[in-house]
Amino acid sequence: MTRETPKGSRLRYLPRLLLIIPVLAMLWVPSYNKLEPALAGIPFFYWYQLAWILIGAALVLIVYLIEMGITRRT
Repeated sequence: MTRETPKGSRLRYLPRLLLIIPVLAMLWVPSYNKLEPALAGIPFFYWYQLAWILIGAALVLIVYLIEMGITRRT
């Protein structure tokens, strides 16, 4: 008993690869392991990580919108 998937169903998961970007940015520690430049007195180490939280949230929204668009078409 085999169940065939629709042709475009695998493409639906392709945008999820965008979610790897913030993970790789956080795993590459030498890129943000420094104090300068400071932003409003906050060391680079902290505001870089905070920026990636916001970027990650935006990427999740983008992936969601792309997947919903693909799902509606199929």
